[in-house]
Amino acid sequence: MSNLLQEIIEGEEDTQKDKYLIFSIDKQCYGIDIKNVIEIICIQPITEVPELPDYIKGVINLRGKIIPVMDIRLKLKKEEKEYDDRTCIIILEIKNICIGLIIDRVLEVANIAEKNLSALPNIKKNEENPNKYIKSIAKVGNEVRLIIDCNKIIEEDDIEKL
Repeated sequence: MSNLLQEIIEGEEDTQKDKYLIFSIDKQCYGIDIKNVIEIICIQPITEVPELPDYIKGVINLRGKIIPVMDIRLKLKKEEKEYDDRTCIIILEIKNICIGLIIDRVLEVANIAEKNLSALPNIKKNEENPNKYIKSIAKVGNEVRLIIDCNKIIEEDDIEKL
């Protein structure tokens, strides 16, 4: 690999380092590592697929590619909410699978240095605890953002069902 190509690749990685897409669900702010984000689209018609978990709403056709869509609100055990004009779908690539996450609204792309990320408090985690999807807590000024672990939000069971 040429030195120039190596610099370009390293430069791209540097531009995504410490960047998180911040979005809201209810009044809570969450973040996901920007390196997993492919694009953000407006909510669009979703084709339901029988026998999927309630949080997987179905599939969309995005420029000829079929993408499964998950309502992150339901995955995190929050109440279902009717979609509105601020509802978005974040298209992610996780574990070599493209999936859309339905969220209430996108807020910003934030730079969050690693020193501003803290582990979750040592609280008993179990299968019914939605905190198992939270990787860390980010301090942003006087506010807190919960950083979602993209590798855990899509579980092996989900992959088999898609």
